[in-house]
Amino acid sequence: MPSISRRDFLNGVALAVAAGLTPAAQIAAEPLRYPPALTGLRGQHAGSFETAHAQAREGKRFPLDGLPIDERYDLVVVGAGISGLAAAAFFHRAAGPSARILVLDNHDDFGGHAKRNEFTLDDRLVIGYGGSESIDSPKTHYSDVAKGLLRDLGVEIERFETAFERTLYASLGLSRGVFFAREAFGRDVLVAGEPSGGGTDESSRRLANAKPLGEFVAAFPISSASKAQLLALYDGTRDPLAGKTAEEKLEILKRTSYRDYLTGPCGCSEEVANCFQGRTLGFFGLGCDAVPAGDARELGYPGFDGLGLLAQVPAREPYIYHFPDGNASLARLLVRSLIPDIAPGHGMDDVVLAAFDYAKLDRDGQGVRIRLDSTCVDVRNAGDSVRIGYVRAGVPRRVEAKHAVLACFHMVIPHIMPDLPASQREALARNVKTPLVYTNVLTRDWHPWARLGVHDISAPMSFHSRLKLDFPVSLGGYRHARDPAEPICLHLVHVPGAPNRGLDARAQFRIGQAQLLDMTFADFEARIRDELDRMLGPGGFSSARDIAAITVNRWPHGYGYVANSLYDEDDYDAVVERARQTSARVAIANSDAGGDAYAHLAIEQAARAVRELLG
Repeated sequence: MPSISRRDFLNGVALAVAAGLTPAAQIAAEPLRYPPALTGLRGQHAGSFETAHAQAREGKRFPLDGLPIDERYDLVVVGAGISGLAAAAFFHRAAGPSARILVLDNHDDFGGHAKRNEFTLDDRLVIGYGGSESIDSPKTHYSDVAKGLLRDLGVEIERFETAFERTLYASLGLSRGVFFAREAFGRDVLVAGEPSGGGTDESSRRLANAKPLGEFVAAFPISSASKAQLLALYDGTRDPLAGKTAEEKLEILKRTSYRDYLTGPCGCSEEVANCFQGRTLGFFGLGCDAVPAGDARELGYPGFDGLGLLAQVPAREPYIYHFPDGNASLARLLVRSLIPDIAPGHGMDDVVLAAFDYAKLDRDGQGVRIRLDSTCVDVRNAGDSVRIGYVRAGVPRRVEAKHAVLACFHMVIPHIMPDLPASQREALARNVKTPLVYTNVLTRDWHPWARLGVHDISAPMSFHSRLKLDFPVSLGGYRHARDPAEPICLHLVHVPGAPNRGLDARAQFRIGQAQLLDMTFADFEARIRDELDRMLGPGGFSSARDIAAITVNRWPHGYGYVANSLYDEDDYDAVVERARQTSARVAIANSDAGGDAYAHLAIEQAARAVRELLG
């Protein structure tokens, strides 16, 4: 597997040597680099969080008051994720082309969680997504503002209907499967042919290559009694809450975890509960011990059909609105709209393979500048301006702007803007983000998956809760692998935490964050190789032979916090509203301000923030 340690070392040395230079001179002094092609430990990588942690955890303060103002802007945006870039775009549109805008970000790449991973094997480019995954339900979830921005960027939703080859894996006889790990179930077993869940759209159900439910469950390595209990969950004539009114049932589902619902009213064993424990991790960041049963019902999990409640599972749009690099292409489109000569092209097709010149992100004399590796540590209103302090390469600096948008994590804002009212700072601090890891593994071929008849594996009691072949998207000259003999990107999901210990969501997230920060790339690699060998070994997979490269996108601070009825009162919407209040010339954006981790909320909150600043 190729090593990047020397390349990362050289980049770090260059920054240290250049620490005494102006920001533009520092950038000019760096060796040419291209962050999407870096492998190893990425996401919130080394160098991106240490300054913020020193401030938030250790109370470190930076000597800013005596520093001169280096630069002046019309707008400074803190955070170069989708929300921050969208805020810059909305402001640029409203204020005109002469507006001077600076976007600061603590990472070495723009996009925030919308992260692009690139691999090259035998002169073939393979693209993966390392964070924000897809444009989810754009026809029903996106507001006019969000749809308008997509349209302005040249995103044609209909293009995905042909770019996403929905029938590819089905045409090869592949299905979804479940892996039962020996640590929890006594032996390693992969069962292919999983029937589609209740929350799946009709087209996906037709392409599932599913086995009959009884045949599928019969292969599970659990007792006969547990198999019978599991099958009974799908019995629509059985009411686990018989004798309760509809209102009482809904309240029970709201305040009871799905695991407790299974082992309590449904009468299931711990074995059955373990079959579902990690299935909810990818969506909620929590195992089923901490997910309300009502939320599991909304996603089509079994055990609810006999309750006699009104249908709860909504019809879903097909999950096909995906660029090869996920929503990183949205970030790239936004950057190209702000700095047109950074890359050629003008639409959604050509952005996929467009060569971005990172040296053009932050140049003297251009109207919009994006400054990476720069951690904001201080924001304060100062009459008719805002003063912003940031640290780059260990050196604190100050800039001034007429307006500022904080499109960074909400829980950071009380530390960088302590003058906010106490109630607002408390509301901001309640957004404890979900830790997660999106790993991309480049393999030389995918014959083992074809032999085993799977393209997507759920592993409810394993380190990685989900492993799958990448989405089959060919767009803008990029071609996805169609033959199992071709190299492909595997996508693995890990969500750390402390399940089945009675802890609330925020406590589990904090424990999971610490776990991720303690893990080295070698720790992740050992887990990756072990589980891939165990799951795919019967199909002929060998990690020593088949893995060509690994990129671990570690996000100790991943999804924004979402209200959880097991632990939160019903006023969480009011908490979010209080958190995002504009303070004089400083507005607050990010998807955190929308109460959920979706791209359209990031866009809408950016538009709101700019609107509140400019009126």
